[in-house]
Amino acid sequence: MKLRILWACALGCAAPAMSIWAQAYPAKPLRMILPFPPGGPTDLLGRTLGAKMAESIGQAVVIDNRPGAGGNLGVELAAKSPPDGYTIVLSSPLIAISPSLYAKLNYDPAKDLAPISLAAAVQNVMIVHPSVPARTLKEFIAMARANPGKFNFGSGGSGTTSHLAPELLKSVTKINMVHVPFKGTGLGMIGLMSGQVDMIIIAAPIAAPQVAAGKVRALAVLADKRTVALPNVPTTKEAGVDDFVVPLWYGILTSTGTARDSIAKLNGEIAKALAAKDVIEKFTAAGIDPMPSTPEHFSKFIRSETVRYAKVIKDAGIKPD
Repeated sequence: MKLRILWACALGCAAPAMSIWAQAYPAKPLRMILPFPPGGPTDLLGRTLGAKMAESIGQAVVIDNRPGAGGNLGVELAAKSPPDGYTIVLSSPLIAISPSLYAKLNYDPAKDLAPISLAAAVQNVMIVHPSVPARTLKEFIAMARANPGKFNFGSGGSGTTSHLAPELLKSVTKINMVHVPFKGTGLGMIGLMSGQVDMIIIAAPIAAPQVAAGKVRALAVLADKRTVALPNVPTTKEAGVDDFVVPLWYGILTSTGTARDSIAKLNGEIAKALAAKDVIEKFTAAGIDPMPSTPEHFSKFIRSETVRYAKVIKDAGIKPD
């Protein structure tokens, strides 16, 4: 009888713990880190995706803007978070660029982060000041080749995609241009419109109003297909240049060690959210292309992008600002 009582007590004490352990993931709110300031495509993408995911999983997705160190501060926080699937980060190509750009990072993207899914892409467009005679990408390349160092290009800062994309163009077409960094692509756009620089590569939705107003001229979209933001602007391949596709992509990751079941659950919820009609409509209006993937595909994609950007950074001798 005493033995039965002891067993009953043991089972009674274990029941609450077993109940908690058996709770389906996620059993509490998720934290989505956005490694850039509020505003812009990262914020719109993260908040829209988080809200739609919350509807499905029955838990809040708390948005946490953590800008700093070119986006690396927010990514580092996610990389060092507990591997329980409750902290995720929405990253841009910075996770593929930073390893080659910075001599020392406080995290290793390849070892400390577990890819969950690609999320979306914003297409970049190459635009020039109206004073530049070139009407097409091939004309611009021909002019730059005939006048080495005469043309310059603006960017949002050293090591950003707006800097690396023109460097890739220089490498692919063997032209020479001068880099003029600004503190953000917004200021770079102002620099272009005022004539301080001849060219800039920037997100198509940002450029579209200025193109429509005739303040700048669009030469090509750096994508495999045309963008709804600038439907009359050809792709780089249509414009005669291969191997010059540079989208501004976004993906979601969590800390390494997170259970595969949790990653699979998140992957499915992200895909479901990106397929929702209202999300597609909102993203399309903003020039954002939904781009879900498997964790395996995203992992392979990051590795290929890391190799590509490493070559551009090395060939151009780029150092962070």
